Amino acid sequence: MGEDTYGGRSPGHEPGSSAYRRLLVALFFIGMATFAQLYSPQGLLPLIATDQGVSADRAALMVSAATLGLALGVIPWSYIGDAVGRKPAMLWAISLACLFAVLSAVTPMLFDAWGFPLALIMRLIEGFMLGGVPALAVAYLNEEVSSRAAAVAAGTYVSGTTLGGLSGRIIAAPVGEQIGWKLGMLTVTAVAVACVVIFLKLAPAAQNFTPRRTRVGEAVRALTGNLRSGALWVIYLQGFLTMGGFVAMYNYLGFQLTGPEFGMPLWLSSFIFLAYLAGTFSSPRAGQLASRFSRKQVLIWGNVIMMAGVGLTLIGSIWVIILGMVVLTGGFFASHAVASGWAGSSAVAGRAQSASLYNLGYYAGSSVLGFLGGTFLHLAGWPGTVGMVLGLAALATVLVATVLPRN
Repeated sequence: MGEDTYGGRSPGHEPGSSAYRRLLVALFFIGMATFAQLYSPQGLLPLIATDQGVSADRAALMVSAATLGLALGVIPWSYIGDAVGRKPAMLWAISLACLFAVLSAVTPMLFDAWGFPLALIMRLIEGFMLGGVPALAVAYLNEEVSSRAAAVAAGTYVSGTTLGGLSGRIIAAPVGEQIGWKLGMLTVTAVAVACVVIFLKLAPAAQNFTPRRTRVGEAVRALTGNLRSGALWVIYLQGFLTMGGFVAMYNYLGFQLTGPEFGMPLWLSSFIFLAYLAGTFSSPRAGQLASRFSRKQVLIWGNVIMMAGVGLTLIGSIWVIILGMVVLTGGFFASHAVASGWAGSSAVAGRAQSASLYNLGYYAGSSVLGFLGGTFLHLAGWPGTVGMVLGLAALATVLVATVLPRN
């Protein structure tokens, strides 16, 4: 639990040191492995819908099931990390996730009528296992790097998650269009395994953490203690609302681009995920700006930029839609980089548990609101999904502006 689990803290790894670089590279690659697998079906959703004979929102359950599993997994994994250490827990989590990723792709090949429901169950369990990485990565960083470098280090980790999300989508969709969506997902899993090996080789041993077992009463106090903070509630809601809207945009844009209005082939529409590079760029810079100015200012501006990008996708030009996705992705990940670090550093009880509560909200939003975007798409087309996302981001911005302190 961060500061609660050790005494005699060392100063932490400083920027420029070998251990600092190894830690950031290791977490960069485990972030890639996690999010490549989590979102690999997203670019394949039109194929999955056609192959399995289901609607767009039901196909999107391949994403929502995994993000729901992740939301359910982050808090249990935070306590496992307390007991066995951050690095071992993350290694077990990502390794088991790779196993269930294989099963989620194989079950539709082995079973006919039950193939898709079984794949959803495997994705749910895969997501639960993946929850070990976001549950522990930021706490690992906050404990092992110097306090003055924590915001920049967290931004670098988030940039790895953006590249993971991008690689999972950009690899799976073209491969899936050629040889089937199941093999597209398996290809991403193979890439993830390579990333896990890099993490295993590079991640340094913890200096500022002593494993401990947490009793049930302590566990409840660590969670409820953080939930007594109104400011932390707003940070958790920031993750829930903006992540839900962000995932809804990427879940259903493929249906818009491959539909009658634009008629793009799936492999070409998947290149819209290159907009994720904007998040890779904006995440570490948001951390730097937060160190220079205030986290609240950067958080608000990130949300405003996200909303501007969402609005641009209503214009019926593919080039403007691409620009809109770049803008909204950059804004979203700038906000996320700041909010995720703020959740850990502002904890009033367990630090790892506060980070896990943020991730619970973040991925619950991805699961619930990411799915709900399909209902708005069915009822009012693409403008319906866009309107929903704008409302979510606006609510998050108002809460941040009115409740959070300048920090």
